[in-house]
Amino acid sequence: MSFNDQFELLLRARYPILYVPTLEEERIEAAIAAVAQTLGNRPIYTWDFVDGYQGNPNDTGFAQRNPLQALELVEKLSATTPAIVILRDFHRFLEDIAVSRKLRNLARLLKSQPKNLIVLAPELAIPNDLREILNVLDFPLPKSEEIRVEVEQLLGATGHRLSAKLLDNLVQSCQGLSLERIRRVLSRAIATHGQFQAEDIDLILEEKRQTIRQTQILDFYPAQEDMADIGGLDNLKDWLLRRGGAFSERARQYGLPHPRGLLLVGIQGTGKSLIAKAIAHHWHLPLLRLDVGRLFAGLVGESESRTRQMIQLSEALAPCVLWIDEIDKAFAGADGRSDAGTTSRVFGTFITWLAEKTSPVFVVATANNIQALPPELLRKGRFDEIFFVGLPSKEERQEIFAVHLVRLRPHNLKAYDLERLAYETPDFSGAEIEQSIIEAMHLGFSQNRDFTSDDILEAASQIIPLARTAQEQVQVLQTWAASGKARLASKHSTLSVRIQQQLQQPD
Repeated sequence: MSFNDQFELLLRARYPILYVPTLEEERIEAAIAAVAQTLGNRPIYTWDFVDGYQGNPNDTGFAQRNPLQALELVEKLSATTPAIVILRDFHRFLEDIAVSRKLRNLARLLKSQPKNLIVLAPELAIPNDLREILNVLDFPLPKSEEIRVEVEQLLGATGHRLSAKLLDNLVQSCQGLSLERIRRVLSRAIATHGQFQAEDIDLILEEKRQTIRQTQILDFYPAQEDMADIGGLDNLKDWLLRRGGAFSERARQYGLPHPRGLLLVGIQGTGKSLIAKAIAHHWHLPLLRLDVGRLFAGLVGESESRTRQMIQLSEALAPCVLWIDEIDKAFAGADGRSDAGTTSRVFGTFITWLAEKTSPVFVVATANNIQALPPELLRKGRFDEIFFVGLPSKEERQEIFAVHLVRLRPHNLKAYDLERLAYETPDFSGAEIEQSIIEAMHLGFSQNRDFTSDDILEAASQIIPLARTAQEQVQVLQTWAASGKARLASKHSTLSVRIQQQLQQPD
């Protein structure tokens, strides 16, 4: 049900006082006016603290700087004449005992009259004594259809038309922004170039960064990495490439649901975080990074409120990729024994959203310790798939060396013996391979020469890989993955090779 339909229904049902939390004051008032017109052009009275009542000649300026007097006007209106009274920023006065008492009296009176009070506020702040009489009605950010109409009108005024593909990309990029922000960023682009160009979509992403910074819960993470920056992991890459167009309008017409997300489990340093960044860059979606620690706050109920805010913001900025790094550390205490159940309640809200969400928010969660994850998180339906990211095989190590060396020495790649480097670094993860190259660069730089394959091998000989220092934990992870509880991200990882060898052995 749309906001207008729901709002009209509540007016017809004579809900006396509605509370609408939104920053889009102009847009919500236009929506209220549209509903009032469908209800027989019902009169609208609008009040704010500075100018008092506006719009009605008989009451213009009445109740300036007097919120209690603003409520008294409602009683003076005819008991049989329908009316809608809009009170801007009225949440600031709800703690006042006189205002609170007056609202409760009006709520009783208006049940028998065709009049409604609408409290408009930028945030949800309702005192306990008014929760029973105030009905909260969420006002969603503009949908793609509304954004498309606004964009076409604004661009039409300049006399320029966009290609269908660029228009679709523009509308998709604008999702999660208010109409005012959309107008502002498009006007900025047009003022710069005289028309909207494909590269101006970066301006829209900057507007989204501004929105996210103000919440201090999510980070807008710049993603520069591409699929080509990932060595190996062919199974996972194929899976992701098949879903590259799943957020398009063509996919909706085909009947495809939005992809839900991935849980990446594996050994530290194998590229799980890199995958999250590459997904966002390859799919041209904004990457939001959630630090779960920011959800938890000292006041009772605030952690749950922050969780709901995180969900609302993610859905408002959809389609997007929500990256949750090391989720096993975040919810290790989800049994609730150590913090009066706060972690358990936050976790419950989060996994319920994972299972029931229909918005195009692709969740990428990474974990190193599978034993610390609550079993509920691993149940089918939370994520589309669970992938195990294991240690790279010799062929994959060679590919990882090539990825780093092409980036660092693009014109001198042939000077490095990639096959030898891969052969001499068994049990190395991608992070450990990168570290050995960095150490070799320090060695070469200190001697005023370029680094060589021998320098890399010298550096690698000084590194003890995690596969040896944490051998038991790595073995537990590999045994868990080998039991078939997760898909292998790579066709040729050391674990894949070992499983294939076991399958080929005679019974």
